[in-house]
This record gives sequence, C-alpha cells and structure tokens, in this order.
Amino acid sequence: MTVRLPTVLVIDDEVRSQESLRRTLEDDFEVFCASSAEEAQKILEREFVQIVLSDQRMPGMSGVDFLRRVRAQWPEAIRIIISGYTDAEDIIAGINDAGIYQYLLKPWQPEQLVLTLKSASRMYQLQNENQRLALELRTAEAPLKQRVETQRNQVRRAFDFSRIARAEDSPINDVIGLLERVSPFDVPVLLTGESGTGKELLARAIHYASDRSEGAFVVENCAALPDQLLESELFGHKRGSFTGAFEDRIGLFQQADGGTIFLDEIGDTSPQFQVKLLRALQEGEIRPVGSSRSLKVNVRVVAATNRDLEQDVSQGRFREDLYYRLAAVSVIVPPLRERVMDIPLIADELMDRAIKSLGKQVNGITPEVLSCLERYRWPGNVRELYNEIQRMLALAQTLHLTPDLLSPRVLRAAEGEQQERELSLLAGLDGTLKQRMEQLEARVLHESLLRHRWNKTRAAQEMGLSRVGLRAKLTRYKLDRD
Repeated sequence: MTVRLPTVLVIDDEVRSQESLRRTLEDDFEVFCASSAEEAQKILEREFVQIVLSDQRMPGMSGVDFLRRVRAQWPEAIRIIISGYTDAEDIIAGINDAGIYQYLLKPWQPEQLVLTLKSASRMYQLQNENQRLALELRTAEAPLKQRVETQRNQVRRAFDFSRIARAEDSPINDVIGLLERVSPFDVPVLLTGESGTGKELLARAIHYASDRSEGAFVVENCAALPDQLLESELFGHKRGSFTGAFEDRIGLFQQADGGTIFLDEIGDTSPQFQVKLLRALQEGEIRPVGSSRSLKVNVRVVAATNRDLEQDVSQGRFREDLYYRLAAVSVIVPPLRERVMDIPLIADELMDRAIKSLGKQVNGITPEVLSCLERYRWPGNVRELYNEIQRMLALAQTLHLTPDLLSPRVLRAAEGEQQERELSLLAGLDGTLKQRMEQLEARVLHESLLRHRWNKTRAAQEMGLSRVGLRAKLTRYKLDRD
C-alpha cells in the first residue's frame, strides 16, 4: 500500500524560486506550485493541501493577505510565510491576522526549510487527531451521560424507601414514613437502635431521596478508631503532621462535600472529639490535622448510635449542644424481634443476596425453617439473620433447606418457645372433649393472630385456612381484635 506524502502548496511569482523550493521539498512532500494568489486559490479548491508556503511580496495580493483568506476558507491548513524582507508590520500582521505557523527569511537553508515543514506536517496531524478525538468525545458524550444517569437511577431505586422489606402492619412503617417526609430537607438525622437493625440502609435511603443524591455518600464507624486517627479520617491531614502521615490526605468531610456523611456509632466518641465535631458542624468548615487553614464544606450529616444519647447527655457522657446539632430529627429503629411479621420478606431478600454471593442455588426457605426463624429473638437483628441464612446455604447438600441446618442456638430457642406455647395453649382447658377441643381451637386462632399482629391473610395461610374460613371461625368463637 502506497503511503501518500504530506502535501505542500508553494506560492511564489518567481519561477526559479518555485523550482528551487520544489527540488528541496519533493523527496519528503508532494509539492504543488502557483505563481499567484488566484492560481493558488484554484489549486486549494481541487487538491487536498496540508501546508501553504507563500512568498510575502507578490503582485496583486501579498502573502499575508492571501493567507488570511486561506485561514478563513481552509483553517486546518498550516500557513507559512517566506520573504526576503524583515518588515515588522508584515510579521505582526501575519501572526495576528493570518495565524501563520512560521515566518521564514530568504535566503533559506534547505535543511532548515525541510525541518520546519516536517514540524508543520506533524502539527497538522496532531491538529487533525485532536479534532477527531473532540468529535468522538462529542459523539460519545450523550450516551455516556445517559449511561451515568441510568446507573444513578438504578442506585436510587435500589436504596429507595419502598425497597425496604416490610409488612403492611410493620412497626418500621412509621419510621420510614417520617424519614420519607424529612429526607428532601437539609436537616441532620439521628438514627437510634440496636446494632444490625439496618440504620445504614436507612441512611442511604435518606441520601438518595434528597437533593444531594448526585453527591457522594460516605460512611465512618466512629467507634472503630482512636481520636487522632478518627480526626484524620474525617478532616484529613497534612504530610508530617503525625507519625505515619507520609502524604497529604483528604478527609471524608471534604470527600462528601455536596453529599452526605453517615457517622455510625456516634455515641462512642470521646468528649474531646465531640468538641471538634461540634465546631465543624457549627461553622461548616474543617481544619485538616497539621494545617493552619480551614476548608469550607457543605455536608449533610446522618448519625447513628445504639446508645441512649439522651441518657448519656443527662449523665454528662455526651455533649448536649452536639446532641441537638445531630438530632434535628430523631427516630428509633425497631429491633427485628419486634418485626416478626417482616421476617419472611427480609429472609427472602437475604436469601437472594446469599445465593448471589455464594453462587449456590436452593429452592428458597421452607415453611418449617421460616417458623423457626420467626420464633428466635435475633439479638444481632438483620445482620445475624443474614449470617444464619449464609450458614444454612453453605451447609445445604440438597436444594431444600431443612431445620437441622440451623445453628443450635436458633433451634433451641425455637423448640423452647414452641414447647412453652403448646403448654400455655393446653393449660386451663376443662369440660368435655368437644368443649376442650373448641377451647383449644379458639386459643390457637387467637395466638396465631397475635403473632401476626392481626394480619388475617398471614394467619390463615399459616393454619391452612381460607380468609372466609378464618372469618367464620372468628365469628363462631367471638374473637375480635378488642
């Protein structure tokens, strides 16, 4: 395949000068020659020219005037003036008006001329490459923006309040309803509840339901680090500010600028650190460790704790002014043992996550296993439930999860509660066998409804009844919610 040489248009009214330039350049360039601006114009209209090399002094039109026209019509061509005169005004006009790449003086040196034009050719190629990349970027910009927006929408949907697994009569519904109302407003939120109840999940839902959803969401466990490291982690530090500070570090507050920072276990911070955090929240600025300059940050704070901060405030363990800074809106997240009706929904969701994580497929959670899960108290809440499901999935040798795969503590608790329930159901029965059976049936119905918080659909499913059949029995035994 023949590689085409770079193209040069030489414009000079002296034929001998044209020929001299052609002989010098023809080994490295494809050369076109013209004796006037009019002739050069026709060549440019029919040929692909990369470099225009024009004499300055020509009859009819000067080189600068012609290159000014070239710049307007063929702006991508590299323009060079060659002249035997050193007129400063011509040079300035050539640079300003014609946008010339180089101003060469006669007599020119062949090697210097070839070197200059090769450099001009590289400039032309680089210029074209930049234009091509700019065009590709503009072409790709819209799909790229669309892809980023699609991913953002997917994340928003994944952490939307509506995606939190819960039953219609769940006690967490009131919590979520309150958080949905306050999320759009830029106020700090304090989430209080036992470890593993899903406080971080709620914090993410707050962030993605707010106007800061396109900003960063960053997390810090305040109980995991001593004061100096926690201060460095949140506010950043300068190199050499303490042992081990080998380079500057940007803190999480600065990373979350325009977004949300989630401060977990805020109740476990020391009084000394609470003072520094209070100053940052009051003034809206941070000072990296070892720096003499403060930085403005615009951050929404969502904090969480498993402690009773009001009691800590009254006992002097937590600063009152910081508490009110953090708790503009304060909610208590109920533990899993108070959300028994949510366990089937949560367990199904956690099972799907565990299957993806472990790459192992099963048929789901059987009613027998689910019954055991509902009877356990879950001191570790949702986090403990997820660990239990992972354990069962890892141990399963068939597609069915059976109760024997549960950990001993869950099985013992479930069996003990079942025995207590059975004894309590049988206690105090009297009369004939038929009367005792009716009393027992009424107690079973009542106990099931209580466990399912009067969700008749769930209670009917558990006992193998239709809703109509359950309603008839409730009427027969005069059972109602009162």
